[in-house]
Amino acid sequence: MGTIAIVTDSTSDLPRHLSKEHKINVIPLSVMFESRKYMDDGMEIREEHFYEMMKSSTEMPKAAPPSPGDFMKVYDKLLKHHSGIISLHISRKLSGTLNSVEIAVKQFEPGRILDIDSEVVHMSCGFMAIKAALLSEENDNKEEIAKELSNFRNKVKSFFIPRSLENLIKGGRINKITGMFANLLEVKPILTLKDGEVSLYKNSRKWELAKNEMLDSMEKLIKDNKKLTVSIGDVASREEADEIEKIICQRFDPATIIRTKIGIVVGSHLGIGGLGITFFED
Repeated sequence: MGTIAIVTDSTSDLPRHLSKEHKINVIPLSVMFESRKYMDDGMEIREEHFYEMMKSSTEMPKAAPPSPGDFMKVYDKLLKHHSGIISLHISRKLSGTLNSVEIAVKQFEPGRILDIDSEVVHMSCGFMAIKAALLSEENDNKEEIAKELSNFRNKVKSFFIPRSLENLIKGGRINKITGMFANLLEVKPILTLKDGEVSLYKNSRKWELAKNEMLDSMEKLIKDNKKLTVSIGDVASREEADEIEKIICQRFDPATIIRTKIGIVVGSHLGIGGLGITFFED
């Protein structure tokens, strides 16, 4: 057992220590910004540095998926030591990453690589990758693992609160007219993931109210705190994330709480100051 390798991409925003612990292979997307290409790996450029540049620019960063060749190199290396691969990636509706994956998979023996549309992004995908790694330790049947991952995905909930709608509008995630009215009215949307896309969960008035309503929404969804895992991600908003972590610990006392940085691909869309909360009971 344990002969299945797990591959995901950088939009999962997995903390490096967790990808290393679970032997998850993370292939980075890239971002074009001010005539330069930056890899979304936290090493070529630190997220904090990138977001500082964003603050002083009017340009919208443009994300690009890895090439088929990028995936082929990783697959070729892994298949020398593993019987198969599960390649789990950002929702097809949010990125062209799976197009590159599918081209790469066709270059290998049929059945060796199973590609999966996670239908999510950020730590929802990251938690699925961890779950896949844990399942692969006990089962080398890729289809059975994929079925369990589908069930697990339904347990994972996520909320995103953008501090500003500017980048979501520029990136086409929110209708421009709707976004303009929301800004004028000081509406702060609480976003979630639904059917593979970013979706409005509810609207709130002003930032502090949005955070409180997000926590109230979590409470309605959580059934057993003792089985609760929560991740907190931020876009250059560490103090806000610290505050949210403190409240979540006091209010829910989760079994596990994870802090993660929102990478430059997801962060470019969510915008400076944005928060992402992902949680599940297992």
